[in-house]
This record gives sequence, C-alpha cells and structure tokens, in this order.
Amino acid sequence: MTSRTRVWGGRGSGPPGPVSEATAAPPDARRQGVLGSALREIRRRFDATRVLRIDPAAGSPALDRSRIFVLPTRHGLTFAVLLLVMLLSSINYNNSLGLLLTFLLAGLGVVSILHTYHNLAGLAFRAGRAAPVFAGQTASFALVVANGSGGRRWGLNVRGVERAGAEAVADAPPGLSSVAVERPAPARGRQPLGRLVIETRFPLGLFRAWAYMEPGLQCVVYPTPAPPRAWPTDGGYGTADSGEKGRGHGDFSGLRAYRPGDPTRQIHWRISARSQILWMKQFGGGAPAELWLDWDDLSGLGTEARLSQLCRWALDAQESGWSWGLRLPDSEIGVASGAAHLHRCLTALAEFPGR
Repeated sequence: MTSRTRVWGGRGSGPPGPVSEATAAPPDARRQGVLGSALREIRRRFDATRVLRIDPAAGSPALDRSRIFVLPTRHGLTFAVLLLVMLLSSINYNNSLGLLLTFLLAGLGVVSILHTYHNLAGLAFRAGRAAPVFAGQTASFALVVANGSGGRRWGLNVRGVERAGAEAVADAPPGLSSVAVERPAPARGRQPLGRLVIETRFPLGLFRAWAYMEPGLQCVVYPTPAPPRAWPTDGGYGTADSGEKGRGHGDFSGLRAYRPGDPTRQIHWRISARSQILWMKQFGGGAPAELWLDWDDLSGLGTEARLSQLCRWALDAQESGWSWGLRLPDSEIGVASGAAHLHRCLTALAEFPGR
C-alpha cells in the first residue's frame, strides 16, 4: 500500500490557519457591505444638514438655500428642447425675430427659477395637533406654516416620502396658516407622521423646488370599537345614595328608550311587548358609583377582540355619564369620568403590547 504525503507549501510552511470572516466573505458581499456603509453615512450627513427638523416647542428654522433643491420638471425639459430647436432654426435661416423670441423665452425660464425658489424660501413650520382616531379611519396631522414675508406663497404641496397618504395642497398667506396632512390608520397604537416633502412648481411649472422636513408628529390610534354587547356582569358596578335621575336603583321615575349595553334587568317587558320597542325603567334614587371594565371578564377572546370590546364599553360608559375604571393585566386606571379620563383609558388600550 502506497502512502501519500500532502505538501502544504514551501519550506517551513504548515497547514493554513483559521480564515477570518472578512477574508472568507466573497468579494461581492464585501463590496455590498462597504457600499451600504457609505450610503448610510451619506444619508446621515444629508439628514443632519438638509432635512428640516421641527421642534415641538420652538418650531423650525426658516427654509434657506441649504435645504431647498431646484430641478427642471418634465415640462421644463420639453421647454428647453423646444428653445434649442428654435435657436438652431433661427440661426440656420438667419431669422432675427426668431432669435429675439428664443432669448426672450429663455430669459423667462431663467427668471422662473428664482420665483420657484423664493416661493419656498423663508417659510418656517410648527408642529400642530393630531386628533386621536380609531383603527381603520384616517388620521389628520396639522402643520402650522409661518410666512414672515409680505407676499402670499402659492401652490404648496405637502406629501409623505415613505408612507402612502393623501397630498395636501394649499397656499400660505402672510402670517400663520394651517395645512392638514392625512394618513390612513389601519392599526392601533401610535402612528408617526414620518418624513414629508414640501414642494412647489409655481409660477410656470417649468421647475420644481422642494425641501424635506420631519415634524415629529404622532397620532394615537384607538382600537376599533366592537359591536354593542351586554355588560360583563350585573354586579360589575356599585351603587351610591344619590345620583343622576334615570341611572339609579331607587324610586321609579319614568321610562326611556333602550340603549346598547343597558342591563337587561331594568327593561320594562310588559310595556315593551305592547309597543314592540324596548323601554328601560328610570329610577330617581342612587346612581352607579363605579363601573369596572375588566380584562378578565372577556376570557376566551383574543387580544385584539378584548381591546375592541373594552373600547366599546368605555364609549358606552362615557355616553351614559357613569364613573368607571379600567383593569388591564399590567395596569389599572381608577374610577373617574369625563373626556380626559376616556382619552387616558383608550390610549392605554391603543398602546397595549401585543402588536
């Protein structure tokens, strides 16, 4: 049997040592990594110097030439080609009037560059307000435009860069004005507005001037309310000695129409059978002192279904004028009432982890 000896290299050479990841990586992967790092660095420097960031408290600095970009539009390029054809034709036929018209139109085009730039220059922005919405609705973000010049700015177009949404087109008169940017709100939580681009093609549409900005606005998106459903238990609330007429358990004082979520034990069945309409008994005694909307009362439902049902109960309790509280697995909001309490509870539902 013949033995074979493998020679690794020249004199003094041994088996190859461990190969580093950088050396083992193929050349294409290394080039992509270097290119990606270079692009990220360019993006970072661009964001630091060219993107207008809006401070929620102080607003933003005015747009200047370092943040405004100007390029010809498709119509502008067509206009330039037409001028070139006119120039060559006038020279070929020695047409002085043609040359005069060509230079006149070229001068108008050059002057329109300055007007397009000045339609954006000097504008400042402040972050407005984004009213809460329910999932599936459209969120509206308000931006305040500060025009410190004496002239009106025409045809300002504000639209999103990264997310789809409706464009807002408005003029900016001298002083303060507002423009609303809309975004779909498909899921609960806090939805950021994201980066925006404000652009204009005023006055001739031959050139487009634009600038990037980040308002830092967020919109609270509540869960979608579930269909009406009975309260978890009739014993979910206590009673007080005094309260608003029609919501207690004291002396009978009249009837009112049924509302979704009303306890079934207060339905006046005899009168409801006659009129084919559900009527509720009203009492003038004590009113519900507290109503607890508890996560554990909805066992068997998924996370989103529970949040939707708690949202519905919160809206019904607020409409009925009751004092109520909210119990979640990781937090509890005490019994209270009013619009601020409703917003606090619905915000807790919107920010509940699990999505």
